[in-house]
Amino acid sequence: MLTAPVLPAPFRWEGPHIAADLGDHHVRFTTRRGGVSREPFHSLNLGRWTQDESGHVLTNYDRLAADLGVDRERIAMGFQVHGNEVQRRDEEPHPDDDLLACDGQATHVEGLTCLVLTADCLPVALLCEGAVAMVHAGWRGLDGGVLEDGLRALRELGGRGPVTALIGPGAGPDCYEVGPELHERFGTSGPTLDLKGIAARRLLEGGAATVHDVGLCTICSDAELFFSHRRDGPCTGRQAGLAWLS
Repeated sequence: MLTAPVLPAPFRWEGPHIAADLGDHHVRFTTRRGGVSREPFHSLNLGRWTQDESGHVLTNYDRLAADLGVDRERIAMGFQVHGNEVQRRDEEPHPDDDLLACDGQATHVEGLTCLVLTADCLPVALLCEGAVAMVHAGWRGLDGGVLEDGLRALRELGGRGPVTALIGPGAGPDCYEVGPELHERFGTSGPTLDLKGIAARRLLEGGAATVHDVGLCTICSDAELFFSHRRDGPCTGRQAGLAWLS
């Protein structure tokens, strides 16, 4: 039986998922539990571009929206490309709209839920008065400045005051093995790359006042808890990071 890890403040378990509520900002990081997908996507696979059955993925979204109490039609997402752009949202998503190639969503619209998908990359929530963002950050995005664009997006949408960042489950500092070329990019060394440490540093340098890390690694955590591309290979699912204003 899976034992849920203890979480640091401000994170807590809410059913099968990780939650943090800071004033009128709400953040959720999903696990792989609570859906209908079959192996190897068992069970709450939210990856729309995986090889899972599309009907299962849609049902998983419906279940998640009901569990979180958010409007399924007001979930905003993009087509992630490991780039450095965050989409600014000042109106509702339309079901017939093509998804923009981007790696984050930001909004000042209450009840509009920003979503990114991950399976070792970092889901990072950015919160300030009047605006919220959720960003997908792997090594390419970190190198390209996706977190910095997320911070800019908050201000461009009218966000005010200090920014709080929350780093969700992703590749941990002891598990993300890379070669010397990536260490050269980031000025680091050793057998592994600390994505979370790099993200925290970039956020603080970019103007975030506070950074919270949930402290969970998708690669070495219990395989029943998170999907992991590094651990399971390309045929795996995706969990999500979500953030919204109320």
